[in-house]
Amino acid sequence: MDIALVSMALSQGKVQQQASISVMKKAMGSAEQQGEALQKLMSTTNSVNIQHAAQPHLGRSIDLKL
Repeated sequence: MDIALVSMALSQGKVQQQASISVMKKAMGSAEQQGEALQKLMSTTNSVNIQHAAQPHLGRSIDLKL
């Protein structure tokens, strides 16, 4: 068994794990920011504005029959 080869493999595994953790931390930070923004939006607007944003086509026209 080549000690240098094993050492390189372990080192490469550590680097890959650190990179994966770094990407995960960035994704978690982004999700946290989006959650905070959503909470702020929910607390500052009323439900009518939220419903209009979700379904903007509703309420623009009325069908009448005479």
